[in-house]
Amino acid sequence: MDFNLTEDQLAFREAARAFAEKSMAPHAAKWDDEHIFPVDVMKEAGEMGFMGLYTPEALGGMGLSRLDTSVIVEELAAACPSTAAFITIHNMATWMVASFASDDLKQEVVPKLASGEWLASYCLTEPGAGSDAASLRTKAVRDGDDYLITGSKVFISGAGSTDILVLMARTGAPDSGSKGISTFVIPADADGITYGKNEEKMGWRSQPTRMISLENVRVPASYRVGEEGDGFAIAMKGLDGGRLNIATCSLGGAQAALVRARNYMHEREQFGKPLAAFQALQFKLADMATNLVAARQMVRLGAFKLDSGDTEATLHCAMAKRFATDACFEIVNEALQLHGGYGYIREYPIERYLRDLRVHQILEGTNEIMRLIVARRLLEDGVAEAIQ
Repeated sequence: MDFNLTEDQLAFREAARAFAEKSMAPHAAKWDDEHIFPVDVMKEAGEMGFMGLYTPEALGGMGLSRLDTSVIVEELAAACPSTAAFITIHNMATWMVASFASDDLKQEVVPKLASGEWLASYCLTEPGAGSDAASLRTKAVRDGDDYLITGSKVFISGAGSTDILVLMARTGAPDSGSKGISTFVIPADADGITYGKNEEKMGWRSQPTRMISLENVRVPASYRVGEEGDGFAIAMKGLDGGRLNIATCSLGGAQAALVRARNYMHEREQFGKPLAAFQALQFKLADMATNLVAARQMVRLGAFKLDSGDTEATLHCAMAKRFATDACFEIVNEALQLHGGYGYIREYPIERYLRDLRVHQILEGTNEIMRLIVARRLLEDGVAEAIQ
């Protein structure tokens, strides 16, 4: 058992850090303040391979493992969690098409996604189907060689600014549950698609979030990903990696906040000595670092389990997402507290990290749903022993 990063992973980390420090960090505050979706920077990220991290090389991706991906994403998120999070959502959607679409559809779409020429939105959540995603109502009705898709999606990252929608719709009966859902690739500018307003959000302000309405949108049957009825399973397989991605974005934000808190403790003096000299604050910093390392190891273990095809990979991904997003939000919150009033103003980036990381406890399955996934699995015979 070796916890050290390989030479390749160290090289990936340095490349990602250099890119993040040059192309993301100097602009992150402006992106947040002015609601700028930095498409040009994501195309630059595509040139680095970061828009197709675990997409197969044969389709234009880097073909990396989920563990390699986590190392890279953490560095991107240290500069801007919001933009890094969209990059991971794009990677998830791209991987779904690359893994389950027909060969013709893969060749048509995936290389452009992996290069960053096209951007993708993942479209699962609906106004009445959030945590209970299997109850979605957007319907796809077969019409000859096409489907007609009608319904609505909400809280869709990148909506209105992306090129492709990877969308889940019901092809079965209204009461068919998870077995009646299929996945489709839909051009984002297809006739019958309209986009709502860009939501005013607490965080994640560098990426647009909109409602999508579809009215008899005609999609070729060849744009279905997988067979009819496979869509929910495909979406959930995407989310195993997606949960690790979002957890990793929390790691990056927390790492950046920890370093800034450490530096501030050396710089700031009160009562005639630096904050670093106060034992109570030393203990706080120690706990922050301990929880961050624990979260990072859980995420990397989840990535290892997913890479190795472990039967309990979904369980590990859910546990890692729950623990890391909770722990990292608290780390940033403590970093803000250490900064005192300065942590609360926009001149310092801590409040932006806090706002960006808060949503990680909600999306890709709320942390309450993560607990439900873990508990249900643990109640089955032998599982508690299997994860020992």
